[in-house]
Amino acid sequence: MNRGVYTQKDNKIYSMSNKQKNNPLHGITIEKAVTRLVEHYGWEGLAQRININCFKSDPSIKSSLKFLRKTPWARDKVDNLYVSTFSKQSPWDNSK
Repeated sequence: MNRGVYTQKDNKIYSMSNKQKNNPLHGITIEKAVTRLVEHYGWEGLAQRININCFKSDPSIKSSLKFLRKTPWARDKVDNLYVSTFSKQSPWDNSK
């Protein structure tokens, strides 16, 4: 039995691994993303890049996660910063 995903658009069956193959956030939890961003930028640097109070006023991983899980627009900003900071650049990309 094939447990892939069938799409009407192109009449093909894709496995779940193909669906996430190009997603740079696949397997990255919001906790892992915030922790890595804090290690990279520090709380002050993170607050400069994403202007939300949970990164500015008495910041902690726990309080940030609580806010981000309830606030989709803020989660999107964290996800976008994570991708732009840690995604590997193609060796064939000359736009440095």
